Amino acid sequence: MNAPRLVEREVNPRSAWALEQAGVAPLLARLLAARGVREAAELDENLGQLLPPTGLLGLDAAATLLADTLQAGRRIVIVADYDCDGATACAVMLRGLRQLGALPDTLGYVVPDRAVHGYGLTPTIVDLALAQRPDLLVTVDNGIASLAGVAHARARGLQVLVTDHHLPAVVDGAIVVPEADAIVNPNQPGCSFPSKSLAGVGVAFYVLLGLRAELRRRGALPQPEPRLDGLLDLVALGTVADVVKLDANNRRLVAQGLKRMRAGRAQPGVMALFSAAKRDASKAQGFDLGFALGPRINAAGRLSDMTLGIEALTTDDPERALQLATQLDAINRERRDIEAGMREMAEARLDGLVEALQGALPPAVALFDADFHEGVVGIVASRIKDRVHRPTFVFARGADGQLKGSGRSIPGFHLRDALDLVAKREPDLLAKFGGHAMAAGATLAVDDINRFALALARVAEEWLSEQDLTRTLCHDGALPPEAATPETARLLDAQVWGQGFEPPVFCDRFELVSQRLVGEKHLKLRLRQAGRLIDGIWFNHVDMLPERATLAYRLSLDEWQGQQRLQYVIEAAA
Repeated sequence: MNAPRLVEREVNPRSAWALEQAGVAPLLARLLAARGVREAAELDENLGQLLPPTGLLGLDAAATLLADTLQAGRRIVIVADYDCDGATACAVMLRGLRQLGALPDTLGYVVPDRAVHGYGLTPTIVDLALAQRPDLLVTVDNGIASLAGVAHARARGLQVLVTDHHLPAVVDGAIVVPEADAIVNPNQPGCSFPSKSLAGVGVAFYVLLGLRAELRRRGALPQPEPRLDGLLDLVALGTVADVVKLDANNRRLVAQGLKRMRAGRAQPGVMALFSAAKRDASKAQGFDLGFALGPRINAAGRLSDMTLGIEALTTDDPERALQLATQLDAINRERRDIEAGMREMAEARLDGLVEALQGALPPAVALFDADFHEGVVGIVASRIKDRVHRPTFVFARGADGQLKGSGRSIPGFHLRDALDLVAKREPDLLAKFGGHAMAAGATLAVDDINRFALALARVAEEWLSEQDLTRTLCHDGALPPEAATPETARLLDAQVWGQGFEPPVFCDRFELVSQRLVGEKHLKLRLRQAGRLIDGIWFNHVDMLPERATLAYRLSLDEWQGQQRLQYVIEAAA
């Protein structure tokens, strides 16, 4: 992989000054201003600052539908998705409905098996749900593109509420939404809700806020009035795990969830996942949700049954929660083993492709091997995309014999729109597709993989410049010498960072005092700058550095025998 181009973020001096005047530490003010924060009010994490639910199109209809169903004692079945966002959204909806008066025996859920049913509210899933004798189906994190599934449910006499955050289907060039009884989705046509970045679990939480307001208006709320903020640990987990943009509203949701985790007030399943992952919940950060808890929930949907994940998040029994979290941890270890082998095969395929093209790489990559596992195609696509900085699809053979692919993209290449263009140009190529800008899925015939690879590469060639295809690492300039302290690391750790609000990366010139490999694949460094010695580590990097190098790095706290020391985690060198 070529070294990235290092580019320093621009800082709006007026915003940085305004933040400092409001009492924000100067270094933090500079970092926040570089990420578009203009005033201290955007940093207010109080629940009162959340965007009001009233801006969500369809919320009133959804609240009325749910309130009528609850008051009549009719049965609700949640139709979930098989990733962490879908699992947390299902758990939020089940827990929230119980708090708002639904009797346990009037609630159920179904979740598709990735390999058997595919994604979303399909007619097959509707038939599966019918076994639970529902009156109302409520989708979470899916449904906006399920035209056939919603029609099938309505034909069977069911009411349908769609809650989702994905983009609607496009049919013959026109945006089409399903004919559900109500739809809540900030990305549906005509919705003026200011945050288009809510995850599926965020939408589910807002629907519950709307339902509570409707029940309050009817004088039908259980007493004492239920507090829904106890669900925010689940909202935070699903939001971070789904890698949606952390705009101000999402940062508030995540910050509130992290507060509950640190205070030990999270759901038993969330606390058990911290334990299984050997993470300290009292020091919970977004990184823990994205790289420790989220993958353990996702592993169930990839290799086993997402019911395990949902049960872990809905049980109130800490002992049962720990049993389930331990199972999820074991499945995640198996997932890592499968991923490692499959990544090796994918990289061999990639090397073969480069060799066939005499050292060149196409502007988009599509890989398939008969031994690839359908459950981890998305992860491997992400790894390959990171290595080559190209839009990447990885396909595996599904149970029906067709190829099921998952794609990951780079800035400047809207993956779902690219698939839409491929489908227009080659009408018989894609059996189905969907997704959003940075991630998407597609199904096609085994014999069509090469045709797909060429069609996708053609779109990428038209849309992407040479600069787009050069990996760029944005950094925050030099770290002031006086700020190179554990206190600074703790200050930064206390903030909410993530997708679209990236954690700080600094960039400086160093003298390499010593370097050695540890664990066979990590480079342990001793750095000197302005007479000071600093420890550094570059994970998954084995190539030695020159005596002097420009390094991009994050601040980290390394704990040893109860002592915390500052360590630089290297991201890139130039």
